[in-house]
Amino acid sequence: MSTTDVNISLEPHLLSTLRPVYPLLPQELARQLERYVAASPPATIPYQILLGLSQWTRTGEGQKALKSNDLDAQSYSMIALLAGTTTSPERKFGSYAPPKDPEEIEAQRAKERKAITALLNALLSIGCVGFAAWWAGGRTGWTPEWRALFALFAALVVAVAEAGLFMIWNFRASSSDAPRPKTRSARHKKVDPGQAPANPVPQVITDANEKTGPELLRLRK
Repeated sequence: MSTTDVNISLEPHLLSTLRPVYPLLPQELARQLERYVAASPPATIPYQILLGLSQWTRTGEGQKALKSNDLDAQSYSMIALLAGTTTSPERKFGSYAPPKDPEEIEAQRAKERKAITALLNALLSIGCVGFAAWWAGGRTGWTPEWRALFALFAALVVAVAEAGLFMIWNFRASSSDAPRPKTRSARHKKVDPGQAPANPVPQVITDANEKTGPELLRLRK
């Protein structure tokens, strides 16, 4: 995206900064800025207009005009003009997808290699079973038609079994890759032998000289 087609949200504080400098601008730049400092300005302003304004304020003519009207030149730098604004608020940008970690990429590649190996093994098993069924049918003296049907049936059974095993393996692999919630383990504070516990058990301390006999026994219970 080039800066020629980028718009900036025309915030109230930006509008209050542009209006005092508008009468001081050159004719061409003032013509471009005119509709954006009106009583009912649009919601956005082109980035190029702000850039042209900022460049003009750094020229000798611009510095002199700002100084004679008690305007701060730093308020018209691009950093100050763009502060608190939004770039192209009318556009819909895609969500940012962070790059994967090398460990995650390697784990994904390992999973793909395992899947390819499983598929090759399944195809090899189906072919071997089909050939074995064809050979066994020939040893029993069957006609070629029955041998072909028997080989096809055996290969179909093995294919169904291999597909079921692959689906089970794929489901377990996907379940293991899913993020697991972190559990917080309870921690107990270690208390030194000479340190009193945080919540001591209240005890009733009585004077044996004042409480004697049955009353003292009841308190001890």
